[in-house]
Amino acid sequence: MLKSEANWFTCAYYSELDVVFNGVLQLIIYTKEKNAILFTYPPAGSVTSTGLVVSSKLPRFSDLYTISIASADPKSISAGKPVELTKSVTQWFTKDGVLVEGLFWKDVEALINNYAAEPKKKK
Repeated sequence: MLKSEANWFTCAYYSELDVVFNGVLQLIIYTKEKNAILFTYPPAGSVTSTGLVVSSKLPRFSDLYTISIASADPKSISAGKPVELTKSVTQWFTKDGVLVEGLFWKDVEALINNYAAEPKKKK
């Protein structure tokens, strides 16, 4: 067997392993993370022990953008009630298509404050 043939089999073996492991990672992302764009530690000064999951959604052919904030561990006793904001993206942009970052941050900060203020309902 030539040296190049042995390298070819090794390369093929590791390429197949790469495909398998990437498939496993994609399955985990699909089932566990969903639309999450950010995972955080618990907020500073918070009494909760769980972090936050921030997710967003912009359906195809729609201008309605949804931002959601939920606990990273929804089964935790210290988990807050999930909150979400759905707004048209046209309210955050000028006529020239420039993002007015201050308006966007104002809405996000209000959503964060809403999450922090909402006590979880007792079962």
